[in-house]
Amino acid sequence: MNKPKLTEAEARAMIAGYNITDKVCLLGIRGYYKNTMGKPGVNDRGIYDDAVFIISPDKFISFNYNTDPSNYKDGIAVLKTGVWRYRPGKHKINSPHGYPAFVQAGPVTVIRDKKGPDTGWFGINIHRGGIGTGSLGCQTLPIDQWDEFRSTLMKQLEAYKQKDFPYILIEQ
Repeated sequence: MNKPKLTEAEARAMIAGYNITDKVCLLGIRGYYKNTMGKPGVNDRGIYDDAVFIISPDKFISFNYNTDPSNYKDGIAVLKTGVWRYRPGKHKINSPHGYPAFVQAGPVTVIRDKKGPDTGWFGINIHRGGIGTGSLGCQTLPIDQWDEFRSTLMKQLEAYKQKDFPYILIEQ
């Protein structure tokens, strides 16, 4: 799978209007591959047709990504575009099978299938996918890209002494 090819200048231009003051942030682009993967012109569910970029003063790196649930189901959540706060944490926090991830650091707004918008603490995490995208509303990365993504983001957060970071999600 080829990684997204957006340039650093293009990514920085996309986030310029959001007044981000943090040194480290994520830019997620829903539908990045919507004309080249899946059904043309559609942001499909269940495939990595989105993109995410780690942006800091000394790092710019891209990864394949999924910003949608794996399927359609009444009430399932899709994170609304906007700026959300995230921090290091644990996915499946109450499970013995939990693992390191990035979790909400504040409320988020989701659009629920057949129900509309909802704002709160829903466990809309950023974590590794599984056999498929492995998402009930979370943001996921292919399992073979997760370790690099997580370690890079953790190193950048540590380098710039950030406990959390802005995640800017836009629609392509």
